[in-house]
Amino acid sequence: MRFRVLTYNIHRAIGVDRRFRPERIIRIIESHQADIVFLQEVDDGVPRSREMDLARELATALGYPHLAVGHNVTLRKGRYGNATLSKYPILRERNIDLTIGRWKRRGCQHTAIVFEGHQGRRRLEVFNLHLGLSARQRERQVALLAHSRELASLAPDVACLVGGDFNDWRSQLLPLFTEGLRFRSATDRSPGGKRPLATYPAFLPRAPLDRIFYRGPLRLLSVRRCRLRLSRIASDHLPVIADFEFR
Repeated sequence: MRFRVLTYNIHRAIGVDRRFRPERIIRIIESHQADIVFLQEVDDGVPRSREMDLARELATALGYPHLAVGHNVTLRKGRYGNATLSKYPILRERNIDLTIGRWKRRGCQHTAIVFEGHQGRRRLEVFNLHLGLSARQRERQVALLAHSRELASLAPDVACLVGGDFNDWRSQLLPLFTEGLRFRSATDRSPGGKRPLATYPAFLPRAPLDRIFYRGPLRLLSVRRCRLRLSRIASDHLPVIADFEFR
C-alpha cells in the first residue's frame, strides 16, 4: 500500500511578494495529489488573512474530507498553528504543547490515520510540528515530544512519521531522531545528513528547514522538493513531497 505525504509551511498564504493568495497554495498542493498534507503557519480568524479559517478553506477547496488543526499562537484577533489534511480517516488527534518557558508558543499535532485498501487496514501515527528559532530551544522541544504520551507509548515497529518545519539550519537535530529515537530521515540524501533538501528561502533555497522522519514498517520510495515556479513566491518555504509504502 503506497501513500504520498507533503509538508509545507505556507506562511499564512502570504507570499514573498507580501500578497495574501490562498489560491496559489491550493494550486501547489493540488498538483502533487498527496494523501496526507502537513501544514504550518495556518491562520484562523486573523485580519491579515481576511479572517479566514485557512485550514478548512484549503481542505474544502482541495477535497480533503478529514482535517485536524492544532492552534499554537493566539493573536489580538485570531490564532494560528498547524493543520493536517488527510484523504483517510483520522481516528484521534491531539495538539502537543512544545512551548519552552517564555519563548513563542510552539506545538506538534498528533493524528492517528487509518488506511483501508485491498491489502487490509493499516494505521499510521503522524506528528506535524513547527519548532522554535533557537538551537537550545529546539533540542528541548524534541525532548518534550520524545517524552510525550503519544510518541513515548509507540513501539519502534509502529508506522510513524514526524514532519514539518524544524527550523534546523545545521541538521543538529538529526542524531536525536536517527540515533536517539531510531527514526530514518527521508529528506537527507546521505547518511551523515550533509546533503539535506534545502527549502528556505523559497526563491533561493539554502537551508533544510522542512524535513520528514519515518519509523516502523515503512519504505521510502522517493522524496523531492516542489519544482513549480509558483512555489518560489507563494510562501517563503518550499514544500517537500515524499512517497512511502507499508512493508
